Parts: sequence; C-alpha cells; structure tokens
Amino acid sequence: MALPPSSIGPILDARLSLEKCSSTADRVSAATPLESQIRVVPPSEYKAAAQCLAEAFVEDLVIRYPIDTPDRAHWTEDQRFTLHRQALEYITYAHCVKGLVTTVGDDYGCVALWMPPGKNMDDWCTILRSGMWRLNFQLSSEGKKRFFDEFLPLLHTTKEEVMGERDDDCWYLVYLGTKVDSRGRGYARKLVEHVTAQADHENRACYLESSNDINPVIYGKMGFKFVKKIYLKRAEKAIRMDIMVREPMQTTTNGKL
Repeated sequence: MALPPSSIGPILDARLSLEKCSSTADRVSAATPLESQIRVVPPSEYKAAAQCLAEAFVEDLVIRYPIDTPDRAHWTEDQRFTLHRQALEYITYAHCVKGLVTTVGDDYGCVALWMPPGKNMDDWCTILRSGMWRLNFQLSSEGKKRFFDEFLPLLHTTKEEVMGERDDDCWYLVYLGTKVDSRGRGYARKLVEHVTAQADHENRACYLESSNDINPVIYGKMGFKFVKKIYLKRAEKAIRMDIMVREPMQTTTNGKL
C-alpha cells in the first residue's frame, strides 16, 4: 500500500468521475469459479464497501494510528470515526480502480482489498482520483508524520525485503474486514480462498500484514506462514504487525490439491 508523500497537484474528486473495474478484477472474476455470493465491487459502490471496513476496523490500532494522535486529543469519537471512514473510502476506491475489491454476504458483510501482481496505486492519477491527496490536509501534523513518514515507508520496505525479486509478482492482501453481524459465517475464508486459488493457478505467492493477535492462527489455516514482526513506534506504546506469506500450492488439472 505504498504511496509517495503528497505534493499536491490538480484537485479532483473521486465522486465526480465514472470508472470501470480494473482489468485484473474482470479477469479474476471471469477466470475463477466463484461462490454465488462473491462478487467484484465496482467503483460506484466503493463507499458501501469502505463502510464495512470502517466498522470492522473501528478499534484497530494500526488503521487508527495516524488518527488517534496527541495533537487531536480534543477531537470527539464521531470526528475520529468520520476521518477513519473517509481514509478507507479513498483506499477502497483506489483498489476498485487499480486492484481487486470483493465482497460476500448481505449489505457488504465482508470485504477484501487485494493488489494483484504488477499493480500498485502509487501513480498520481490514482492518488488524485481516489482522494488520497486529501489526507495531506485532513491528518494532523503528527498524523502526517505517522502515515507518510513512518507507516507507508515501513510497509513498502518490509514487503520489498520479505518478497525480494517477487515483490512485484505476488498477490497482496491489503485489507480484509467483516461486519460484526456477519462474523462466524466463513465469509473471510471465502474471500481469501477466492484469490489464493487464482494465485495457486498462477504459481504466485500471497503476502499480508496483520494487526490482530488472533489473525496469524486464522490465516495459518489458509496456508499463510508467519515471517516476521514489525513495529510502529511513534505512539506511546509500539504497535506490532505480523508479516505472513502464503507460498503457491500445486494443484491438479481440475484445480484440486
């Protein structure tokens, strides 16, 4: 999820441009057998998908890291949640356009954001259209340091170090979130296995960062292996993230192990 620090260009609003899903989304949707409930989220539905993620990660220390800062101690929780949701709207829109966004369940019960091999959202056109540039004005001084100077570079360099020459040739699970009332139904597994089946077919690895203590166990059941821990260090207490990689699994011609 690496982005260059903002040097603001022409102001565009994602809500004013009509986009099609990325070509990767079209290809995966057509090439991979889907459960009837799974579908690719088009850019026109980015806000609803982002709302799912905002609810799922409302207390996540990593996502809230650039928002819950000492210089915003006077903000109400409603103000914090609004910015939290808006940031996820920008990121979700960018993935609708350049990556793959999938959902399953009623009312966007579970949503996954993937960045496919050879793709990224680093280009200025995507940053501007998605609204990511707004964070340069919406985050506080400390929030900008945490997000642009620490968080994004840490994710970029870690993925580069872990994946090496495969850094640009793997599937990257950026976010996976489930609404509270949709949990316990296997939705997250369905969305992950939807893409890992494609990755196996392509003989490609999958990469993710996790910020929840229980997640390594859950992802481990889907073939991911723990690689290392990294830390965000500007807060009073360091915040840990677990790096995990799933190597491709060989399949037979009918797609079964």
